[in-house]
Amino acid sequence: MTAPASAREALALVTDDFTGLPFAEDPSGGDGPIGGDGPIGWPGYGRTRAAAAARSGEAESVVCGTGTVGGTRTVLVSFEFGFLGGSIGEGAGARVAAAHAHARAHRLPVTVLLATGGSRMHEGMRALVQLQRLAGESALTRAAGLPQLAVLRDPTTGGGWATLGAGSDVVLALPGAQVGFAGSRVRPPDADPAAYTAASQLAHGHVDAVVPAERLREALGRWLSLLTRPAGGPVPPPYALGSTVPAASGREAVARARRPERPRADRYLAEVFTERAELSGDRAGGTDPGTRCGFGRLPDGRTAAYAAQCGTATRPAGFRTAARLVRLADRLGIPVLTLIDTPGAANDAEAERAGAGPAIAELFGAVAEARVPVTALLVGEGGSGGALALAAPGNTWATPDSYFSVIAPELAAAILKRPPEEADATADRLRLRPEDLVALGVVRGVVGARPAKGSRGAGG
Repeated sequence: MTAPASAREALALVTDDFTGLPFAEDPSGGDGPIGGDGPIGWPGYGRTRAAAAARSGEAESVVCGTGTVGGTRTVLVSFEFGFLGGSIGEGAGARVAAAHAHARAHRLPVTVLLATGGSRMHEGMRALVQLQRLAGESALTRAAGLPQLAVLRDPTTGGGWATLGAGSDVVLALPGAQVGFAGSRVRPPDADPAAYTAASQLAHGHVDAVVPAERLREALGRWLSLLTRPAGGPVPPPYALGSTVPAASGREAVARARRPERPRADRYLAEVFTERAELSGDRAGGTDPGTRCGFGRLPDGRTAAYAAQCGTATRPAGFRTAARLVRLADRLGIPVLTLIDTPGAANDAEAERAGAGPAIAELFGAVAEARVPVTALLVGEGGSGGALALAAPGNTWATPDSYFSVIAPELAAAILKRPPEEADATADRLRLRPEDLVALGVVRGVVGARPAKGSRGAGG
């Protein structure tokens, strides 16, 4: 299936029941209060608009309305690149503002199908300030607790990318789409064209997924469904999937948590959720493959969010992505489950340059400020502040094959100026076993295995 070229083709790709919102058109070739040659009197602008309308079949560069995508009703804003390059002027700004107002009035998510070159030259600064208008409408919709999704078509550049695109909660892109703030006619002549692509934006943490056209309806429907059906109350801590025998010592607890065959985050996520959709990237230029963040469907059909460490040293991008996840879930009223499993925060020079400290602080703040319930389960290593950042105050649990420590025993021994061979003894003294953590008031309880059918029991 080829990528959609027009606004209507993009709409048909994701919905079968699009209904446009009404707008009063100006037959002179303007739209509403603009009229004639526009707000700055650009010579021939009215004729240019009329010609664009005749070619594209649209009265403006955006088509706005409502439709059902994967069973969820949403406001849809689709850009028509054939109308003056999908550029944003006062008419387009008015339409998008009305679409957001409709979404807020009817409690609907907003989905934008972008294809734009940016602001419209023929309207000068009156066009550019529409970006403030779009950002303001997006902020109002955000404050109303409604999700916003963007699909980046080819091309998505300029102010459209920097507001409706990058400012959305979830950003999907079509393969091969040109995506960047600088359009092809204004970037440096020696610029690497690969940097201005959907694939590059995904690799650098600015896009959540690149989705082929034939899978877009399914992917968009999944996201809309997940973001609009929050679970009620906290997520119960998952049952233990590994050993349920208590560790005899601190050194044994550390050794068990470090076993390669121990159940990791992916197994726990598969056990908890029937379906998942993942966020990718911190929106600041980074990704961390050792941190998984997203939204999942619980067995009752409702949604919970998750942020999971996968057993590696967590990088600054991982902490920022987790903070992004927690804040989005909090705004949408979706409870959060975190899975803790890291030897600690990455401490190499690159991590320091990427802002390890500020990134960890950001996640601590997001969890502390969350109004939705957060449940945390320690499933493996709990190394220092890099692990504690994902812990839920008062609602953190542990599996029997885990440990939590102020720092890894080897590093604790080094800090105390003890030889490496004393690391095991240090582990014993740190009281880092799950049972010790309960006694210290650090975790709420140790979860057990799922009860067999017909028996009575609980997971924690």
